[in-house]
Amino acid sequence: MRLRLVFRISGALLVLLAGIMLVPLLVSLYYHEASWRAFFHAMMVTAGVGLLGVLSGWGDRAEVRHREGFAIVALCWTLAAAAGALPYLFAGTFASVVDAYFEAMSGFTTTGSTVLTQIEGLPRGILFWRSMTQWLGGMGIILLSIAILPLLGVGGMQLFKAEVPGPVYDKLSPRIKDTAKTLWLVYLLFSLVEFVLLKAGGMSFFDAACHTFTTLATGGFSTRNLSVGAYNSAYIDGVITLFMVLAGINFALHYRFLLGDFRGFYKDTEFHFYIGALVFATLFVAWNLWGQVYGDLGTALRHAAFQVASIMTTTGYGTADFETWPYVLQLVLVLLMFLGGMAGSTGGGMKIVRIQVLIKQGYRELYQLIHPHAIVPVKLRGVIISKGIIASIWGYFFIFIFILVLGSGVMALLGLDLITAFTAVLTCLANVGPGLGGVGPTDNFAAIPALGKWVLSLCMLIGRLEVYTVLVLFLPEFWRK
Repeated sequence: MRLRLVFRISGALLVLLAGIMLVPLLVSLYYHEASWRAFFHAMMVTAGVGLLGVLSGWGDRAEVRHREGFAIVALCWTLAAAAGALPYLFAGTFASVVDAYFEAMSGFTTTGSTVLTQIEGLPRGILFWRSMTQWLGGMGIILLSIAILPLLGVGGMQLFKAEVPGPVYDKLSPRIKDTAKTLWLVYLLFSLVEFVLLKAGGMSFFDAACHTFTTLATGGFSTRNLSVGAYNSAYIDGVITLFMVLAGINFALHYRFLLGDFRGFYKDTEFHFYIGALVFATLFVAWNLWGQVYGDLGTALRHAAFQVASIMTTTGYGTADFETWPYVLQLVLVLLMFLGGMAGSTGGGMKIVRIQVLIKQGYRELYQLIHPHAIVPVKLRGVIISKGIIASIWGYFFIFIFILVLGSGVMALLGLDLITAFTAVLTCLANVGPGLGGVGPTDNFAAIPALGKWVLSLCMLIGRLEVYTVLVLFLPEFWRK
């Protein structure tokens, strides 16, 4: 392990993050808030630590190998959350380090779980930073760094493979830096369009910007205590629903569509599964809401579409308290947390492509019981999936469930009821946001003990970095020569 290389690149990212903090500092100054001092102090500390890291590894231009790639990505996200917590602490938003770190980790991992009990009374600079952390984490801080920092140009592929969500990564150009820039350009374009549409719907400039940040990132932080439901607007619900769905789609497909490849969506089987699951779940939820919770079908469809998209894309916004819905619908939403978005999207969860491969593999096993000598390859998008990828997906599935059970046990030991314990871990591991019970859509994570918040913060990181990137660091073999 070339620690100097790891420190240099991690330090460069912290310097970049310190520069980004200038934006919420200016927002605080614009609104004449004292919180600008918190951002100034956070910038100084973050930049100072970052420069120490850069100087400690100065002159080490070695190629980033797999080991360094995993270590850099995991360390960068951990340090980003620590730096992101500083403005909360310096501004007095949180009195404890664990609460500030939990909120920052929830932001950068686009989970959306919060320990805040009152949101609307916070300084706007803090709210802007809170939303901005999700926007940065949505496409990935490492991806941003690869795109604009020359220091990360060498060995960028290893960072890209370790950070981009999903079992497969999609290079859009021969150079990884160009791929990162391409994805960020699409991300910026969608952000601009959504901002204009939300502003046209009556949102203030500030609220439109913050909700754009957290929608495209599938993060779910809102500037209102009642989330998007506070606006009580069918138009705003519709715009945000549309962009949540778009954010859950592989951004490589968006890019190719913008270049004129209009058949890309049609030919992609993962996209078919994603849209099919969204439509089916929406209709099922709306049918059960109609007459039981809402008197007319239109209102039922509106809230069903919003909540299904919000949970399946792991955004976590709310327009209704779905804990008051029939139990069967709560079960549907929990199952959607497992699904998540497409690989290459900003969504969390297990990813649609993994579910597809598991289903196809399961069918093949059943088929070969009847035809034991038949050779039945598992195909996706017309391409045969190698046994190595299938084994990796099965391993991912097992580890995901194992962490979910283990984490739920820890939460139960801390005194949480079973539903709260299970859904708290699931929603953090899948980067969704709200769960059920004590962490439902109208509640928050403030009452969870400090140890539980640290455990859930780790679950957020594990889920955002696709399990393997973090857990591989705990293997003794990883550190041996």
